[in-house]
Amino acid sequence: RGDDQVKIRGFRIELGEIESVLASHAAVKQVVVLAREDERGDKRLLAYVVPNRDKAGEMHNAGEVNNDALRSYLKQQLPDYMVPQAVILLPKLPLTPNGKIDRQALPEPEQAQAKIYIAPRTATEEKIAEIWAEVLRKDKSQISVDDNFFDLGGHSLLATQVISRVRRILNLELPLRTLFESPSVARLAAEADKASSTVTPEIPPIVKVPRDKPLPLSFAQQRLWVLDRIEPNNPLYNIPRTIRLTGDLNVKALVDALNEIVRRHESQRTTFSTGRDGQPVQIISDSLILSVPVTDLSNKPQNELEAKEIAADEARTAFDLANGPLLRAKILKLNARDHVLLLTMHHIVSDAWSAGIFMQELGEIYSAYSQGKPSPLPELTIQYADYAAWQRNLLQGKVLENQIGYWREHLRGAPPLLQLPADRKRPDARKFHGAYEPIPLASDVLASIKAFCQRDGVTPFMTMLAAFKALLSHYSSEEHIVLGTDIANRTTAETERMIGFFINLLPLHTDLSGNPTFRELVLRVREVALGAYAHQDVPFDKLVEDLQPERSMSHNPIVQALFVMQNIPQQRRELPGLELSPFAVSITRSKFDVAVFMRETSDGMVQDWLYSTELFERETILRLAGQFETLLRNAVTKPETRLGSLEILSEQEKRELEREKDARKQSQRKKLMAVEPKTVKLAEGGSKGIPEA
Repeated sequence: RGDDQVKIRGFRIELGEIESVLASHAAVKQVVVLAREDERGDKRLLAYVVPNRDKAGEMHNAGEVNNDALRSYLKQQLPDYMVPQAVILLPKLPLTPNGKIDRQALPEPEQAQAKIYIAPRTATEEKIAEIWAEVLRKDKSQISVDDNFFDLGGHSLLATQVISRVRRILNLELPLRTLFESPSVARLAAEADKASSTVTPEIPPIVKVPRDKPLPLSFAQQRLWVLDRIEPNNPLYNIPRTIRLTGDLNVKALVDALNEIVRRHESQRTTFSTGRDGQPVQIISDSLILSVPVTDLSNKPQNELEAKEIAADEARTAFDLANGPLLRAKILKLNARDHVLLLTMHHIVSDAWSAGIFMQELGEIYSAYSQGKPSPLPELTIQYADYAAWQRNLLQGKVLENQIGYWREHLRGAPPLLQLPADRKRPDARKFHGAYEPIPLASDVLASIKAFCQRDGVTPFMTMLAAFKALLSHYSSEEHIVLGTDIANRTTAETERMIGFFINLLPLHTDLSGNPTFRELVLRVREVALGAYAHQDVPFDKLVEDLQPERSMSHNPIVQALFVMQNIPQQRRELPGLELSPFAVSITRSKFDVAVFMRETSDGMVQDWLYSTELFERETILRLAGQFETLLRNAVTKPETRLGSLEILSEQEKRELEREKDARKQSQRKKLMAVEPKTVKLAEGGSKGIPEA
């Protein structure tokens, strides 16, 4: 049939394949699978089944012929994205006058939801359902009390937001682990009720501090301030962003919107100085008007190339932390309806989450200003300087000692350096030269990852991290692997709307000894991740300061490789009347030997590999990425396989190895054939041979 193949959520699906699997069930007589749009226009898979009455009668009491049972049967044999949202039982299939199945006559099932909706039954369930709805950006009526948080799209970052809201709204402290172990509204509410009489919040709220006293830096800011003192004018911590704006740009509204963001967020008008005691302090300017030059390139014959050169120069231009400003903006005009916005910030006042806030606010303010209206955004009650003072007060004494004590134990026995086979010798002092390679992850691998995660109660990050560690263990011959991961570190609801430097680096140390199965390794990684999330407040630099690893100019302390799941909430990136698109500029710097950033797009998952060109060639990185995908595919489809038996090489690589092996054999054979036989001259009358009897 022409309609047998459909595309849903980026996956191409053969409906006949699903029908074939369902038809193999003993209790199924006839089956039709189709894709239908719901009221929101989203496609969903539906299966219509006529039961085999002989078999169905004897199986019905065992619960084997119903929606859940048949979906469970499909899940055992198909990836999750191919399992219909509902299986509807019919006494017979409707037919056309010609005797063919009438697909249009198949009923729109009220029971199309895979599970029955159960509303909150207690006050705690009601509040937790409201928290989930806010964090997951869903209508509360879509969340049943027995739904799994992670099946609804939750992940570790959103779990942190749930816990911070539980702290604020229910006034109790629940460990992040609780949500992973009790991932439904009903179960989490039960844990909350159990804890309510015994557990009160340990973390105080962030409050506004006086601005007439010295304002300390956050721990993360202090690290960058120290690095800047050691090596001033280093652009390594610049965060450049380039956005193409296609359409009728209102330049004045854009410039005014940028300056309104600077007015709203103190962090964007902050500089850094040394206080009387020699410690750095934040200096917040009462006002700052950003100068935004417009460079007209419309008459240049190769204006796009010139725009890329300007953007690259801008990214390499250092900031002065003492004098500022620490945010720069430029507009490049390619023609009347084509502009490029260059935004460059120093990391000391921004991070990836902040970039999302910045773009969302820019869109909302620009939209208002373009129509002659005031900014619609409410004033911030708490600013970054308040967070920095709160962090300093929180992380001291017993709290700091307990957190650092965890990391001391966690990193015990970890190797100081991850030695991966490199194409070049590690330099004595790095120059941080790097390159970037985006590589799509095969759709079947992503589907298998999600199915594995649903079955085993883990997140895609934990699963992919386990596979990446297995790959690096294979190449480094190390059984203890330390990889870093970025964490947003916005553990209170107040910080979620701030622009500033919050991100933290967590060193995740996993023991891969004993040749575990992949499923066992994922459980080890899960425990490591949950422990790290519970102790994420300790800044990485505090950890380095405490552990005092041997320092070297040739590599980072503790962490040389990074693996990050980019699951920062996607903010609306719209400017009215304009189409926004990336304006690609080459990335030429890398702080790590290798860093992999996984990001999910509308078309699937992409691996962004950022690597040191002082160590690796592009071909090596492409090979590693391919082997990571091969290992992942095999690991999640055969999770009982032991690490030592997991397939890493693709079929193409195996064929190439065979060809190389054959070529070596032929080369050796030719060399042997080319050797002339030596003549042995015998002594006169002598003879060499078998002696006569």
